[in-house]
Amino acid sequence: MSSNLIPDPSTVRYDGPWTHRDVRANGIRFHVVEATPERQDAGLVVLLHGFADFWWSWRHQLTDLADLGYRVVAVDLRGYGDSDKPPRGYDGWTLAGDVAGLVRSLGHTEATLVGHAEGGLVCWTTAVLHPRLVTSIALVSSPHPAALKAAVLRDGHQRSTWLPNFLRYQLPRYPENLLTAADGFEVERLLRQRTSAEWAGTSEFVDTARRMRSAIRIPGVAHCALEYQRWAFRSQWRPDGRRFMATMRDPIHIPVLALRGESDTYLLRSTFHRGQQWSPRRRLVTVPDAGHFAHQENPDVVTAELAKFLG
Repeated sequence: MSSNLIPDPSTVRYDGPWTHRDVRANGIRFHVVEATPERQDAGLVVLLHGFADFWWSWRHQLTDLADLGYRVVAVDLRGYGDSDKPPRGYDGWTLAGDVAGLVRSLGHTEATLVGHAEGGLVCWTTAVLHPRLVTSIALVSSPHPAALKAAVLRDGHQRSTWLPNFLRYQLPRYPENLLTAADGFEVERLLRQRTSAEWAGTSEFVDTARRMRSAIRIPGVAHCALEYQRWAFRSQWRPDGRRFMATMRDPIHIPVLALRGESDTYLLRSTFHRGQQWSPRRRLVTVPDAGHFAHQENPDVVTAELAKFLG
């Protein structure tokens, strides 16, 4: 892949059996992609992508869940894709407000949230801070934030897989250059490193990597993506961060589905099993033939588990 052209945000508006919309919520504009069933009273399912990704991550679930009768909306999170890229607002409080505002702007009073990795952390946060709007959450490769913090502090193996990139991303300017250099090759490297060898050898992987490499090079996206992780680091030594983590330790009593690819070397099995005290109604499921991106690597199993959970 090689191109000297800087991608326009609209390049993520791929055609398909869905509708692209702009929705205003929490003071900014979000690009969302919607698959709507025939039923007018369909329940809302909101799909939230992870780091260095965008709505396309959920292409399989977007259409498959709509076919089952749900109103399904995949979102470009704040700072990503064709959504607005404000200079601030990458803290947990604001991100939860984004999702709560989106649910209301879409005309609903409640929703099921489904998130991958960092998108899953936004699900956890929204469920705690806006409990009346969230009926249930489903997570792919996304442990409870307090469980992840405990694992990184206490488990040397999890620390060695997770912490180096997290610390590297705290540097000024260098990480932005790293993510966008060579037409976004670093994003493909991370994707290849965290997926199963079987999926990494497919044409779908090549196509997905191409789209992700283009999306990270949209002006402002790399910086905004890194701001999520920079706030998570900086806030640890500030009152707002300590208050946030204390709040996140309030248990949630809604149904929770937690999915992890069986060959995920980035999120360890022991980390995945932590945190039952904060979500006593959580059900853990291991997805076969998948790594960190289970919803893309084995979409049929993930969609089947989501359908069972929603039903």
